[in-house]
Amino acid sequence: MFRPTLAALLLVATPAAAQQLTSAEAAKIDAIVADALKGSGVPSASVAIVRDGKIVFAKAYGDQGPGIAKGPRADAKYQIASISKQFTAAAILLLENEGKLSLDDKVSKWVPDVTDADKITIRQLLSHTAGLQDYWPQDYDFAAMEKPVTPQGILDRWAKKPLDFAPGTAWQYSNTGYVVAGMIIEKASGTTLLDYLQAKIFKPLGMAAMDQDYAVGKGYPQGTHRYALGPVRPAKPAAHGWLWAAGELAMSASDLAKWDIAQIERKILSPDDWAVQETEVKLADGGATHYGLGVSLGNRDGAKTVEHGGEAVGFLSDNFVMPNKRFAVVALVNADFGGAQGAIADNVTNLFFPVTPGQPVANLDQQRDALARRVFDQLRSGTLDRNLLTEDANYYFTTQATADYKDSLAPLGEPVRFTALGKPRPRGGFVNRNYEIQYKDQRLVAITYAEAGADGKFEQFLIQPRG
Repeated sequence: MFRPTLAALLLVATPAAAQQLTSAEAAKIDAIVADALKGSGVPSASVAIVRDGKIVFAKAYGDQGPGIAKGPRADAKYQIASISKQFTAAAILLLENEGKLSLDDKVSKWVPDVTDADKITIRQLLSHTAGLQDYWPQDYDFAAMEKPVTPQGILDRWAKKPLDFAPGTAWQYSNTGYVVAGMIIEKASGTTLLDYLQAKIFKPLGMAAMDQDYAVGKGYPQGTHRYALGPVRPAKPAAHGWLWAAGELAMSASDLAKWDIAQIERKILSPDDWAVQETEVKLADGGATHYGLGVSLGNRDGAKTVEHGGEAVGFLSDNFVMPNKRFAVVALVNADFGGAQGAIADNVTNLFFPVTPGQPVANLDQQRDALARRVFDQLRSGTLDRNLLTEDANYYFTTQATADYKDSLAPLGEPVRFTALGKPRPRGGFVNRNYEIQYKDQRLVAITYAEAGADGKFEQFLIQPRG
């Protein structure tokens, strides 16, 4: 389904207006994207760049799949997944301005059948500080996702569990909190979440956004995935309803760039509300979260950065904005592996705002690192001990998956290094640890989630190229 002639496909990429870029800058962007796709095996990318508050570059590259007849097309709608969270948060801010709710309302006022709803505020839902367990920490679709779900169904299964921590005392990414926030939006507005966003945000900005559950088939990019370094395969979308208010949208890179321009120009939301969305929500003890309302916050050589990524089944995305520099870059890909979207966003930003990259922080959890290396060696030798995996991980590692892992990893031989990346992070009742796997001429990354403790079983163990 996906042709291996990437170099030829890049030659027929679809350009849009790039008047404010020099030909040299445009050529460098083309090279950045080509390198990211080639190095990761990702089939296609769509990129938009905002400079001085205007879209100056929009271009699609590669193979978007059989649904795009004359591709690649820069107006093709990719699933942006969790980037949608900032739109959900914006809807709450708009409703607050309408006097229909408050960020500091207790959840019990709107959705009482949530654990400790009388202790959780809407602000905590939007900042991932509520303590609700994440319903989708994995980077793959688990068995339940083969069947449609409703927001209430997600609430019943995950939001009625005991909290992972007391509200406001810790930060832990939670899609569940955003599903609850979406339910609050619908109750407060008296309409559906998507209809409210269309009326208040998308139509005023001229954005052609839609429900990602319907952005499949003819006219839309084909999502893909890969088992380790095996063949790139079409990804089967999750059943209807699984992303909803936590990641419900599909749009083109240029459409998302229009939202970035609204952020830069302080339109749609009031300047005060933009400031609220971009203000870090601190923990009860004053600890940092580096997160506002639906956005990650950072600093680049003294300039504020506002960013969020997204992952759907078969898609990854990155949206990076420097409001004070009037700059943004959007990178969308039709693959849930490889990290090409991050490499593109980082390198395009470095092109215009170069900095010296930082070094990864080492992880000293020797027991877990050793167990991760053990599972990696089992995957490349085809001797996977399923007692080390949870029920969901055993569901993921089908006969096809394990064969692809062995067939693609075994020929690489013994890695030069197997090194922890960053620090362990709790999410969805599991602990996330990632590892860089270095060969002589190639780098891979292992993205793992596991139960707590030295002997905790792995919920996820994905191997992907690392750009």
